[in-house]
Amino acid sequence: MRHVTSTDPWHLRLREALFGWVLDARFLGRDAWALFALTGWALAMPHYGSDFAISLTLTCLMYVALATSWTLFCGSTRYLSLATSAFFGIGAYTGALTIDQFTWASVIGLGAAVAAVVAVVMGSAVLHLRGTYFAVLTFGMTELIRHAVTYWEKQVTGTVGRVLTDTPERDTVYLTVLGLAVLAVATSMIVRRTRFGLALAGIGADEQRAMTLGVNTRLVKILGFALTAAFAGAVGAAMSVRWTYIDPATVFNPFIGFQTVLIALIGGIATLWGPLIAAIVFSVLAETLRLQAPQAYLMALGLLLILSVLYLPGGLASLRWASFTGWRDDVRGWWREREEKQKRAARREREARYGVGS
Repeated sequence: MRHVTSTDPWHLRLREALFGWVLDARFLGRDAWALFALTGWALAMPHYGSDFAISLTLTCLMYVALATSWTLFCGSTRYLSLATSAFFGIGAYTGALTIDQFTWASVIGLGAAVAAVVAVVMGSAVLHLRGTYFAVLTFGMTELIRHAVTYWEKQVTGTVGRVLTDTPERDTVYLTVLGLAVLAVATSMIVRRTRFGLALAGIGADEQRAMTLGVNTRLVKILGFALTAAFAGAVGAAMSVRWTYIDPATVFNPFIGFQTVLIALIGGIATLWGPLIAAIVFSVLAETLRLQAPQAYLMALGLLLILSVLYLPGGLASLRWASFTGWRDDVRGWWREREEKQKRAARREREARYGVGS
């Protein structure tokens, strides 16, 4: 791309000033229009949807924000973090403690800020690890934070849990979570095309080589980890008022973190739209199966994960018509091979019985 100079027309200089820091603008307009269309549909939901549909959409938007922000860091760097529920719970408790003193926007901002600060401290301590060690340690620190909050409530307040009385309207919570989900997708859309996103991808591909190329891997990892935590904390602060009562077992529930990871893996850990697609599928499954058949719901999650890993390693976002034709050809090949084996077995049996090769 040609470098824009001061002698170029004003509209070229304006575009360079606004989008010059984006390294790869291919498909950016397409993704932006898709996000705009989906946002418009979600904005209209409170006006024509039932209470059940709005609740389902709210859950879906929550996991869209959580899974998209999780893949922004973990999908690029290949660091498997299980600390999402910790940041979600921190944001929820921050919101519960401050909702009576501050405005709604300040509560969401404080939830994001406190979670990001905790992520910086946690990341400084554990981001030198990789693989299973990092995953186990982040899960352990999540449990440590949950038990610390429980101990603090028992010793200081004399009770466990918080009753939320001064809560905003349902539409306010819905629009807030929708805004966080849109912001998470838009942030992922842009960051993937910047030098910061390229540095994250370089760490995931080969961290040692990224260091030799001049990338401050420690700083980049901490910033990416804090960005993911900020979204989780903001979503936790927004969703805490959905329940009239919260306690550590509810908002620090490990299942929130595990389901976020499953949504990202099944949707496509390295894709933009995969977490959104998988969040819709998981939300529908959760609302239809969790209460009526909880074991069937967990079995469905496991089956989806197994099928995705075996037959769709790129996630649901990589699903194309060629994928179906490839599966069809594989099934046909397997069936032909099975028939050939049966024919050879029958031929050997006839030879053994009659001593002829027919």
